[in-house]
Amino acid sequence: MSDHKQQKYPYIDRDVSWMYFNHRILQEAWRKDVPLLERMSFLGIYSNNLDEFFRVRMATISRVAEMKGKDMVADRMRATGLFHRLGSMDSRLAEEYAACVRSVSDSLAENNIRIIDETELDDSQRHFVRCLFRNRISGFMSPVWLSKLNAFSEESDSHIYLAVELKGSSKKTDYAVMELPSSTCGRFVTLPEREGVSYVMYLDDVVRCCLPMIFPGMGYTAFRAFSFKFTRDAEIDIDNDLDGGPMEKIAKAVRRRKRGAALRVLYDSEMPEDLLRQLMRKLKLDNLDTVQATGRYQNHKDFMSFPSECRKDLKYPAWPPCVPAEIKGTESIMRLVAEKDRFIHVPYQTFDYVIRLLQEAAVSKEVRSIKMTLYRLARNSKVAEALICAARNGKKVTAVVELLARFDESSNISYAKKMQDAGVNVIFGVEGLKIHSKLALVSRRNGNDIAVVGTGNFHEGNARVYTDYFLMTADRRITGEVDKVFDVIKRPYKAQSFHNLLVSPFNMRETFRSLIDDEIAAARNGKEAWIRIKINHITDEEMVKLLYKASQAGVKVDLLVRGNCSLVTGCKGVSENITAAGIIDRYLEHSRIFIFCAGGEHKTFMGSADWMPRNLDRRIEVVTRVYDSGLKADLMRTVEFGMCDNVKARVVDGSGRNEIRVVEGVNEPFRSQEELYNEYNR
Repeated sequence: MSDHKQQKYPYIDRDVSWMYFNHRILQEAWRKDVPLLERMSFLGIYSNNLDEFFRVRMATISRVAEMKGKDMVADRMRATGLFHRLGSMDSRLAEEYAACVRSVSDSLAENNIRIIDETELDDSQRHFVRCLFRNRISGFMSPVWLSKLNAFSEESDSHIYLAVELKGSSKKTDYAVMELPSSTCGRFVTLPEREGVSYVMYLDDVVRCCLPMIFPGMGYTAFRAFSFKFTRDAEIDIDNDLDGGPMEKIAKAVRRRKRGAALRVLYDSEMPEDLLRQLMRKLKLDNLDTVQATGRYQNHKDFMSFPSECRKDLKYPAWPPCVPAEIKGTESIMRLVAEKDRFIHVPYQTFDYVIRLLQEAAVSKEVRSIKMTLYRLARNSKVAEALICAARNGKKVTAVVELLARFDESSNISYAKKMQDAGVNVIFGVEGLKIHSKLALVSRRNGNDIAVVGTGNFHEGNARVYTDYFLMTADRRITGEVDKVFDVIKRPYKAQSFHNLLVSPFNMRETFRSLIDDEIAAARNGKEAWIRIKINHITDEEMVKLLYKASQAGVKVDLLVRGNCSLVTGCKGVSENITAAGIIDRYLEHSRIFIFCAGGEHKTFMGSADWMPRNLDRRIEVVTRVYDSGLKADLMRTVEFGMCDNVKARVVDGSGRNEIRVVEGVNEPFRSQEELYNEYNR
């Protein structure tokens, strides 16, 4: 949270701009032209995003606001003001969100899908629910008397809880708390269909229906249950003591995260005051924490897994990934890459191209070694299995595993141990520099090495949802420098120079600065000058100022920014030549592409870095220069299609209105993801 008081240029705080971004997702859930069950998914994504935002960003702001010391007064004031502003925005959006949930639920009923609660069951449905509860759910219910609960120190903030009020013949009221076993039993229960109507219940209501079965023979005659959930501070504090290696330290910090302080509570507004008061006391909240009365249900992120097996008509039509003809047979992928640069654009094209390359390298007698950076891995990762296979075949395999990949730390630790057991040399990165680059290097005995540079993770699951590029090349200008990056990771204090790769924190900021300055000089000399960028986030103050400077010089700047954007476009004398749009569609826009006019040379780059201080200064990120004409054309087409989108692209101008973009000269509806999919399947 920098001090922007001295700035003489417009700048949107990153967290405010994030709220604008998440609102774009909610706006997509409102759209009647989006299939109904996809609208539910967007509601789930919005809720899930908000949970993570509170766990990380609001937790950080809260920490700053609570810091002691006279020298922290200004920081505390800024943090407190921002905290309250974000809380106010969240409250307003919560009302809109609740209205959208009601609208979507009404539309479900119109489409013969009824979500019912325990009060709407007839006798046969109630019998079905009770049998289901007894046979599948009851064994996972573990109520704890609220009076016996010292604090919510061990309970997970990823779950939903029911606070139960129990009354009997005496005037005394008892309270119990129990976790809903949604991770085991699912959040939704499908009841038998009747006359073409599907009936669905929240697990919450199944449990409410069966409360007497949980507390049998205890004299209670009246039961009421109220849902609540809480969010913990999820930032990791790592001990800097000398005991234990990095893996042990991270594992210990992850365990501590599970006991982090609660900082946000959502609860059913019908909850009795006495019960609410006791819960709040157990959660140990303070005056900067968020307490929000909501409806009957919490954790709408579960909408992402709403039952949809039989209603494909309410989902997007399937878009199977395109499979290049060259990988359908038994052709050597390494030989194909040695002949010519190859690339894939997932999920439009299959990620199997990268998998096939790694699997071939694992068994090829030509291959001496494989090096790879791993930031996030799929649950049953074919990538990790290929590296393990290579190690067992006598290859020298090095896997750089980032243990601080947020919320994937435990999974990465597990894979790291598995790979170590197989003989893979596992490196845990550079202290103080998170390794976010997406690199692989296959070294061959003939010297014709092959490098893979990606904009996203080597993750089969992500590759079905995230739009990312992967360049596979034997170009020695790139392979040699990729090897240098691995050398930097292994020996971080050894000096290295890069000419074809932009590597943070070494030369990336400086190179981007130089590329922008070149466009400014060209514009001032009356030459063609423009910049086109597709990126996730732009919040770095220097880059924002440089783009403003470029606009003032007459450089045309077109941006596709999915998430945080601190720029304000269209300001007279500052940013008239800058446009920005954000696309929210069935795929998550994730690729980072940078194209500069460069006097008609069209210098083109792709890689892992956004324009945030963390990416440019505090991480090892890699962006590669693209030389292959086919990939350059493909990257340009992706950016141009995004610029032409007038269906899913919304204006990102700093106002937060997020209006659908009107594109001059594009009169027919143009949906960039659909157009790209069609292009790849021609």
